[in-house]
Amino acid sequence: MREKLLVDDFNGKKTLRGIKFLIGSGFAFSLMSVCVKAIGGRIPISELVLARATISIVITRFFLYKNKINPWGHQKKLLLIRGLLGTVALFCIFKALTILPIATATVIQYIYPTFTVICAYIILNELILWRIVYSIIIGWIGIVLVSQPELTSNGDIQETILAIIIAILGALMTSLAYICVRKLSSKEHPLVIIYYFPLVSIPLSIPFIINEFVLPSGIDWFWIIGIGIFTQVGQLCITEGLRLLPAGQATSLNYSQVIFASIWGVLIFQETITSSIYLGGLCVLISTIISISASKTPQAEI
Repeated sequence: MREKLLVDDFNGKKTLRGIKFLIGSGFAFSLMSVCVKAIGGRIPISELVLARATISIVITRFFLYKNKINPWGHQKKLLLIRGLLGTVALFCIFKALTILPIATATVIQYIYPTFTVICAYIILNELILWRIVYSIIIGWIGIVLVSQPELTSNGDIQETILAIIIAILGALMTSLAYICVRKLSSKEHPLVIIYYFPLVSIPLSIPFIINEFVLPSGIDWFWIIGIGIFTQVGQLCITEGLRLLPAGQATSLNYSQVIFASIWGVLIFQETITSSIYLGGLCVLISTIISISASKTPQAEI
């Protein structure tokens, strides 16, 4: 009995740590979105990706060296795939943020938990708890409510449709990248997983920059550095969170970024928050609470 209590206490602490890391990642990524949106398309997307990757690889390499960790890992093929998927997702997310309002781009991106749960079931053989299913459904309803009717309010319908498609593609790539992180985290150090992201991003983004390079000036340097730092913090948090929690539950918790993004949209970019957005935010909060409770109570599996 005493051993069972010790195990339950350990699992409870592990889950709580995972929850903290994932909410922290949502906060960091929302600030990254603010930096991308603030640049407002003045700097090409490929250049932002390169800048972000350069900052990340310097920081990560320093910590790898400091902790005497082999940077190349053991599952090189899967690490490279994770880097490729993450890079494509980053291009899509940055592009969507330059066209759509920050809250809209973020909530569209957050269809990825649905993809993640399905992929985790197929690839990782993770059992899906009923409460996680309810959490995702409620979160999805929240996303629909928070989304703004961009097609009716934006004059350039073609550009808006393209931005929405790009955001959805980014969500799919994000879910697949997180599945890779989940699979890698059992054998690879979090810093190694993060290291491969910029390692792939840098050579992929350089060819796009050759013909469209723009030298940043003034405050743009501040936003670019912010992109690198906040993305790095978000990557560290989400990599650790995915190690501690099942992929489906972890990505349901990460809905918190939607709330943060909506707040920044109002405070910084004067985006309007309607009653439907408030209701959607409530759904997102309920989704997170259900996800947390599902980690503490055994449920029927499907």
